[in-house]
Order: sequence, then structure tokens, then C-alpha cells
Amino acid sequence: MTEEETKHDHAEEAYEHQDLSAQGIYAFLVSLLVGGVIVYFVVWGMYRFMDARIKQHEPPPNPLVQRTETDTRVVAPDEIKKFPEPRLEKNERIEINDFRLQEEQRLNSYGWVDEKGGVVHIPIDRAMQLLAQQGLPTTPRAGTVPASEVNVVTQAAQRSDTSNEPAKTKAQKPKP
Repeated sequence: MTEEETKHDHAEEAYEHQDLSAQGIYAFLVSLLVGGVIVYFVVWGMYRFMDARIKQHEPPPNPLVQRTETDTRVVAPDEIKKFPEPRLEKNERIEINDFRLQEEQRLNSYGWVDEKGGVVHIPIDRAMQLLAQQGLPTTPRAGTVPASEVNVVTQAAQRSDTSNEPAKTKAQKPKP
């Protein structure tokens, strides 16, 4: 094959003869925008229809109840405190920083927990020092019975029981 024949065989495959036109792209974007606007108004109309239908089918309010507002979804800022806890947060960062600051102050200060009962809280560093000096309270070893009135009385009775022992004379008794 000659060079010219090779060029002619591949000439059709060298590039794409038909590109996407700018008009086609613009038509697609305009139709997408128009479609989005249509969907917006359809959804908006559907919500208005459903809201009107719900208002029609609501039972009449009790005449003893005084309503200041007809729409219960609107809440005034001073009414927010009337809602029970937990409430939605307005600004997470500021509220969490305030909470952490309060916790940090409580961990590093002295104060009353129950003043009548005489219970206080102390700074965490001081509590760790006391714990290192005094240690944790321990529990009785396994197999030992904690002291109770019944056990104390039983042990005292066993010590004073002399029925199985031989009689001791006054000279043999140990002095307390």
C-alpha cells in the first residue's frame, strides 16, 4: 500500500465530524430551568392546597380557650422559655462553649452540693491528691463476714461458752 491509500483509509476516522452544538446545550439548560420553576410552583400549590384542607377539617376551638394567634407554628422569642427541655439550639458553638465553661468552673472550685446534709464538692485536682494519699475505701476480703449485730452477738456467745472447756481455777484464768 502506498502512503496515499493509507491516508484515505483512515481519513474518515481522524476526527468526529459532528460536535454538540451550543444551541443544544442552551436549549437543555433553559428547559431544565423551566422544568425546575414548574416543579417549584406545583409543590408550592400542593402545600397550599393541603394546608387549606387541614384548616377546613380542624374541629372548632374550645370557646374557653383564648387564642392570640391562629398559626401555632409561629413562636415569639419570649415564648421559647415556656417549652420544656431539651430545646433546639440556636447557636451550637456558643452554647457548647458556655456549657463547657460552667463544667470547668465546677470542676475547679469549691461549693455546696447539699448544705443541709453537709455535702460539698471540691476541685478535681485536690480530690485526686486526697485519693492518692488516703487510697480508695476497701471491701472486706472474700470469705469474711462484715460485722453485724447478729455476728457480733454470736461471736461473743462463742467466746463466753465454757461448757466444753475444763473448769479453770482463779490462778489459771488470764488477766484481761
